[in-house]
Amino acid sequence: MADLNVESGERVAKEIEAAGGTALFVRTDVSSHESAAAMAEAAVAAYGGIDGLVNNAAIYGDMAFDLLISVDWDYYKKFMSVNMDGALVMTRAVYPEIQKRGGGSIVNQSSTAAYLYSGFYGLAKVGVNGLTQQLAHELGGLKIRVNAIAPGPTDTAATRTQAGEAAKDLVKGLALKRMGQPEDMVGACLFLLSDESSWVTGQIIAVDGGQTFRA
Repeated sequence: MADLNVESGERVAKEIEAAGGTALFVRTDVSSHESAAAMAEAAVAAYGGIDGLVNNAAIYGDMAFDLLISVDWDYYKKFMSVNMDGALVMTRAVYPEIQKRGGGSIVNQSSTAAYLYSGFYGLAKVGVNGLTQQLAHELGGLKIRVNAIAPGPTDTAATRTQAGEAAKDLVKGLALKRMGQPEDMVGACLFLLSDESSWVTGQIIAVDGGQTFRA
């Protein structure tokens, strides 16, 4: 696990180990090539290699609300360096190690916000979708697949902070009348990481309770 939040990262690592798994937390700034490279090195040292990467880091829970035409430019660049460029930084750090294993899978975290008005957050997710498709072609020859999951409204602490009581109204536009749960994303992520999706790449899979549909 790679994150800037040391307290939470170490807590989750302990929870995974207590449940019978193995885990390593490495403090990582996904916008920094040096930090990403150190994370990859630590993972290889601990496990002997890297088979998959899930790009899930983002500025979200404490995200500022503003318009694209007025958001502070330095904040915008910082936001994009994490929410969009971070996936590329991490991929560049990790893909040589995945190649050494004979291939593997990368799963990016998109959002249905890419298809709705949602300011610079949505713009970042549009970028993640494009990055997913472009990297799928660049890395396909190395037997590395690149896909993305696009969650709909999901009941997390960050969403509750951002949407407040309005989060309940989001359910009205869904085919399945409930908020998503983090656990709802697990199956799609594991499928895309596994050999069961060995001929799936460059895809953005909505896990959104029917919020969006595209012909």
